Amino acid sequence: MTNSHQFTSSAWAPFRIAPWFSPRVWGCRDLRPWYDNVVAEGDEPIGEAWLTGDHCVVSSGDHSGRALGALFAENPEALLGPEAPHSGNPDGGASPLLIKVIFAQEKLSVQVHPDDKMAQKYGEPRGKTECWYVLEAKPGAQVACGLKPGVTLDQVRARIEAGTLESSLNALDVARGEMIFVDAGTVHAIWPGTILLETQQNCDLTYRMYDYGRGRELHLEKSLEAARFVTRAGKVPPRMLTGRSILMDGEYFRVEHIPVAGGRSSASLAHPALPGENNPARGLAYLFAAGGAARVAGPGFEAVELHKGGIVAVPAASPEFVVEDLGELELMRITPRWPGTNR
Repeated sequence: MTNSHQFTSSAWAPFRIAPWFSPRVWGCRDLRPWYDNVVAEGDEPIGEAWLTGDHCVVSSGDHSGRALGALFAENPEALLGPEAPHSGNPDGGASPLLIKVIFAQEKLSVQVHPDDKMAQKYGEPRGKTECWYVLEAKPGAQVACGLKPGVTLDQVRARIEAGTLESSLNALDVARGEMIFVDAGTVHAIWPGTILLETQQNCDLTYRMYDYGRGRELHLEKSLEAARFVTRAGKVPPRMLTGRSILMDGEYFRVEHIPVAGGRSSASLAHPALPGENNPARGLAYLFAAGGAARVAGPGFEAVELHKGGIVAVPAASPEFVVEDLGELELMRITPRWPGTNR
């Protein structure tokens, strides 16, 4: 089903999405300066700012007030583009990516996510491969990414029971500006002292393997079923191209850092075709401000302001526009990809 708006109209101009804040036991009570006046009111701190969740609300333009998931379901071609495999997705034109900012004040659980095959075995549309871009990191901050070589399944079980599972995890020192890939099946944990931009398949399916005795539900058997002892997870060096840095180029998403000197046109934001790709400009993109502020403006639609921690969706059917740097802008561009295609 496609909305009656013409794809070339201002109805599909770039639009801002309001974040939704998720309470977590390991989060922060005050998210400033990332999000002004966002302070935890109840007993539980805030751990995540969901930027593109299905229940996130559009906050500018013709679709203001609409839930993002409903907008994708009704208008997949306008948002994702004619080349996106709508009919091949298990749930049609659903939003392909969930993007979050994670605020880790305490240790997150040791956990693992299923791949697509395992998720579908248990009735879910997709698994969860993700990546973390380090927005902030205190000195000595670490994450756990994978199991140490030689660790066995029996050892994992025994160390979960003994409360010593951390001794089996591969710890990585992290610093601002680094990218970490976490493919499905990787046993992992985020430890205190980081703020991360997480890009993932649109799935919140997590199997907790160990939770430091906090009393939350564990999913031991499924976590062990999902776990892989060898994965591709780890730090990813940036690939420098003219006018951009590709920070992550995976089977489900691409994350880029885009320098903006004063202003930059929408045509120049789209990356040039890489080997095996066609029409890289013709698809959904998200613009995230990792710092500073910007204005997204073009003829025929009201300009949209983008501030630190905010995100703007650029539909495939968007008219042309310009991103203007309002000061100290650090712009990131995130685009979905589909396995088995050349996009």
